[in-house]
Amino acid sequence: MDETPNFDCSQMQVLVLDEADRILDSGFKKEVNAIISQLPKRRQTMLFSATQTKSVQDLARLSLKDPEYISVHEESVTATPTLLKQTVMIVPLDQKLDMLWTFIKRHLQSKTLVFLSSCKQVKFVFEVFKKLHPGIPLKCLHGRMKQEKRMAIYSEFCEEKRSVLFSTDVAARGLDFNKAVDWVVQVDCPENVASYIHRVGRTARYNSVGKSVLFLLPSETMMHEKLKAAKVPVHCQKPRKELLQPVSSLLASLLVKYPELQQRAQRAFVTYLRSIHLQKDKEIFDVLKLPIDEYSASLGLPMTPKIRFLNQKIKSKAVATKSILVEPEVPKKENVFEGSRKKIDTIVFKDEEIENDLLHVADTSNEGDVKSAEIGELMPATRLLKKKKLKINTHRPLGSRVVFDDEGNTLPPLARIADPQSGNGTLIDPEQKAEYYKRMREDLKKADKEDKLVERQRLRDKKFKQKMKWKAGNEEEEDNQDDTSGSEGDEPINRRHKKSKIYFDSDSDEGQRKEASRRQTEDQEELALKLLQSMH
Repeated sequence: MDETPNFDCSQMQVLVLDEADRILDSGFKKEVNAIISQLPKRRQTMLFSATQTKSVQDLARLSLKDPEYISVHEESVTATPTLLKQTVMIVPLDQKLDMLWTFIKRHLQSKTLVFLSSCKQVKFVFEVFKKLHPGIPLKCLHGRMKQEKRMAIYSEFCEEKRSVLFSTDVAARGLDFNKAVDWVVQVDCPENVASYIHRVGRTARYNSVGKSVLFLLPSETMMHEKLKAAKVPVHCQKPRKELLQPVSSLLASLLVKYPELQQRAQRAFVTYLRSIHLQKDKEIFDVLKLPIDEYSASLGLPMTPKIRFLNQKIKSKAVATKSILVEPEVPKKENVFEGSRKKIDTIVFKDEEIENDLLHVADTSNEGDVKSAEIGELMPATRLLKKKKLKINTHRPLGSRVVFDDEGNTLPPLARIADPQSGNGTLIDPEQKAEYYKRMREDLKKADKEDKLVERQRLRDKKFKQKMKWKAGNEEEEDNQDDTSGSEGDEPINRRHKKSKIYFDSDSDEGQRKEASRRQTEDQEELALKLLQSMH
């Protein structure tokens, strides 16, 4: 419609939307509304999807009148095909890649479709597993590819008898792999039940048999309950750890050998955590429950990359938890000076107050111990003190320096010049004080004389160097003049007037300086004329 001139839709009678729930999503809202606005209102509209939408707003956008809902499996016991065998395995986050590698090595004669949550994860796992040579062809498919490359990879995967395709949710809808997919492996948990149904729908097509396995984290077990509630027959199976083939050490060596893989690993790490952070269902997806350091080590990274959005979330959650736990204190009558002193301490040591509050709440009861431990895991005190700068109150009372003698008595200032023979150390001998200041004045006068002598000598050396430079310049001019006069033969030699010495520190008036500059200019003109005559 955008690129074809004079495109006419006035005679259209039937509008068919496949994957209708996805097309009517907010991501395609602008395009779908533009297309529908050009279509005739009197038409028949058909919507097809495995997870059909029943939203009144979506149906109203299509101008549907008296729509009829038809479900093929409305009376069926399960929401997925009966020939599909579905399994759920509880796998820790740092063992997911080990489990995936073990699964691929034990199914080398099968055609497997592996789903990951982000494009950068797909790129990293594909590149790393390709260098490990599992013994089966590997391919990847994601939304950053151009359409021609997608179609080429899709056709190659359909033609091969055994292969592994790493993909995002771009392959979860609308692709028919000729009934040839044996396994669907979901390494990352889908966002909802509908997404799970579309993923496993790539296998067990029509009358064929298929298998699927879903890796769930210990914090994502709620998805298993939701699948059961949606009539999805999923069987939970424990992984056999004795058959697990770890690849973390191999990944670490690959990242050292290929620096570009280390960048891919960092991006995959960050994008996975961001995808968990952006999920809407917080009962299943909680990024704060993930073992981040162990996960980064399982990818082969030497250090855990910094995650800004995760740090902000940890701080916000810790502050919210603190505000819930801290109880309001009962105001007490106190002295005015004590109140002002407490106020100053609160302003100066603000970070320490937060930490002490958390510890104070932890001592109240056993439940408080558990909650304070959780807070300590969320926001360590050292990081809080490191991040925040200490706010110093400039209006606080200044402290004074106190010196003690051997017996523990306080000494006043300038006690070192006080009379030690006097009974009390608080009195100062005025004669000794005057003698001390007199000695200091004499030392300053001596230093001042020495500084003046050094400065005079420096100025003398500077003047001498300037005079020597002027003298050398005058000798060169005289030599040039003698050479020029000798080449002229019998002509009389006109000697140049001797320059008058000019001293920069002399007290001569301005007239003498002008006269000297005039003579210098005449000498230069005379020299130039002689040079021109010698050339001719």
